[in-house]
Amino acid sequence: MLFHLAARYLFSLAGYRDMYLDNVEGTRNILRVAANSGVKKIVYTSTVGVLSVRSDGKPVDESEVASFDQLPGHYKRTKWLADQEAFKAAREGAPVVIVCPTAPVGPGDWKPTPTGKIIVDFLAGRMKAYVETGLNLVAVEDVAVGHILAAEKGEVGRRYILGKENLSLKEILDLLSEITGIPSPKFKLPRQVLLPFSLLSEGIALITGKLPGIPFEAAHMAHTFMYFDCTRAVHELEFRPRCVKEALQRAVEWFRKNRSVACTSCGRRSKPVLSTMTNSGSSLFDS
Repeated sequence: MLFHLAARYLFSLAGYRDMYLDNVEGTRNILRVAANSGVKKIVYTSTVGVLSVRSDGKPVDESEVASFDQLPGHYKRTKWLADQEAFKAAREGAPVVIVCPTAPVGPGDWKPTPTGKIIVDFLAGRMKAYVETGLNLVAVEDVAVGHILAAEKGEVGRRYILGKENLSLKEILDLLSEITGIPSPKFKLPRQVLLPFSLLSEGIALITGKLPGIPFEAAHMAHTFMYFDCTRAVHELEFRPRCVKEALQRAVEWFRKNRSVACTSCGRRSKPVLSTMTNSGSSLFDS
């Protein structure tokens, strides 16, 4: 049995060529070798980023796949191409099942992921504004269980969304406020302000070699509500994810214990940031 979770995850224009090598060619090679070696089941970790999102904000299911040209940024495009490689391998006889995690939260997010960074920034008192966007959250432990269930019960050549609860960014920040006692930001920034700032941020990053503060892909994604319907995994895999608020609580506890997070109570002055909502989904936390 093989679980292929690895991917290069980068929301930046710099270094995007390596993403194509790792995410697309790497996946193709791994699936070919695994199939030729007689592996009985292969679970490939794709992402909900390959799916469409509706303009009306209604949740989408596994059938609503985006076209390549609809996808902003190289990360999503490489994952879309890798997703196609997984289905091609399944059609050619490889025992591949595809899972698409939404946005995992919980302990162990050491990078952190973009979702984890929202929690870190909130704890540090740097969350001064938000945009009207949203996504689906799920406990990271449940994503791990979902992979095992997909290996045991998943149908070859079939995609399963592993998620739990669709929440707006403001609802997520309000939950974090309930958990921590830190006030939730009240200022909503118009979405159209983000794209010009993201282009400027990307330009500075190309010059300095540092990661952009507001990646273009993240700014573009902030214009949508990335809500998903997880019914298939619930019915066919018997996927039973736990409460998202509890996952956020565990994430807060882990970040406070394991990271140098400057809390608002520390009295330190910190640089304000704007939170945009992005979605990893390429693995659990460490991909």
